[in-house]
Amino acid sequence: MLIETRAYARAGLLGNPSDGFFCKTLAITVRNFGASVTLYPSPELHIEPQPQDTNVFRSLHHLRDSVSTLGYHGGVPLLKAAIKKFAEYCEAERIRLPNQNFSIRYSTSIPRQVGLSGSSAIIVATFRALMQFYGVEIPLPILPNLVLATESEELGITAGLQDRVIQCYEGCVYMDFDRETMERQGYGHYEPLDSHLLPRLYIAYNTDLGKQSGRVHNDVRARWLKGEPDVVDTMSAIADVAREGRDAMLRQDTKLLNELVNRNFDLRSRIYTISDRNLSLIETARACGASASFTGSGGSIIGLYRDDAMLNRLFVELRKVNARVIKPYVM
Repeated sequence: MLIETRAYARAGLLGNPSDGFFCKTLAITVRNFGASVTLYPSPELHIEPQPQDTNVFRSLHHLRDSVSTLGYHGGVPLLKAAIKKFAEYCEAERIRLPNQNFSIRYSTSIPRQVGLSGSSAIIVATFRALMQFYGVEIPLPILPNLVLATESEELGITAGLQDRVIQCYEGCVYMDFDRETMERQGYGHYEPLDSHLLPRLYIAYNTDLGKQSGRVHNDVRARWLKGEPDVVDTMSAIADVAREGRDAMLRQDTKLLNELVNRNFDLRSRIYTISDRNLSLIETARACGASASFTGSGGSIIGLYRDDAMLNRLFVELRKVNARVIKPYVM
């Protein structure tokens, strides 16, 4: 029995990053890139390392580029953490697992360190493989919680639910993380939307990973927890962008959607520090006439373009700032 599962990259379209503040977002999966997991029975539980997990390098520069692209530990810790969290979930739910071992390996084509959620995709694919192997059904609204817990509790990764929800549900999903709803049922209100209603979208991401400056540390959460009016009001406004965007998408109001993407980033920049490198992506895309906002924490942007001529300009101009442009395949 050979099990193969897959999970895709994702892009936050609107409302990002308000998911971590009990607000609202709208996101899509990007099937151009994915992470896959292969699992099969074996005498012992064996996690097969991949080339990106190696500790042998051609040179100092090779090590530098590898760490910049893949992080310090590759994907094996993600598999270990997911397997551990799966076992703990089954124990807590009194699900008796058969005494059978497996070998597991992963592969991924998702660009790393650019805000397309490559790590969580590996974890989602691992959970799917384990569920299939052991015949365990985890309710779909609960699965993103387990994926998030795998990253935050096991690996110390700071993250929100948006990425895990869209990677578990797939397609295009509007999410409302209302505090009262979250506390009552343990998850938000997740509404799948018809991806055929999406306008013309592009995504651009940094390709010069060896010189990636990393995430800028911000004190936004601490300021939000203190109730600082500027942060609280701005985050609420970002959530309104997602709510308005959902309605505009259903009405096919492309003009408003275009404006909302820009508004999302402009609001974000009021309270978050934006690096010059990330700002250049936004400014270059907007100079071409397209809208632009971050897909995640930085390193890639998403927006609407008008026609093929504008898309070609995006290809040309963003290449000048070391960014690759794609048309996201959602479904």
